[in-house]
Amino acid sequence: MVIVNNAIGDTWIAMALSVRAVEWYKVLVPLPYVISLAIIHARRTKGPRWFEAALLAAMLWPPSTAFVDYLYGRFTFGTESATFLDRFAVWWGEPYPLLIATLFAAPLMAGRLVARP
Repeated sequence: MVIVNNAIGDTWIAMALSVRAVEWYKVLVPLPYVISLAIIHARRTKGPRWFEAALLAAMLWPPSTAFVDYLYGRFTFGTESATFLDRFAVWWGEPYPLLIATLFAAPLMAGRLVARP
């Protein structure tokens, strides 16, 4: 999903919007899918060990998504590591940490909501 969304954002959407708007597009569009995936994951792993499953997802989803996103930029545009790391600069108003934080929090929150009695 990340690669498809980035490809759409970097090709079709980038022609019509500013760079900052494209960055927000690349962060906001995947959020409903992340939340849906977290709900599906929580429903499939509910039970006495829901927290372990949610924590595992919370620890694996952000780095794997960031890694795939890095590889996409590296192989598609030849971007350097420093350019990718600039996407985490919240002091410049970069939205990418919102996606990473959602990838971390969504499985835990959905797991807790589904596990409630």
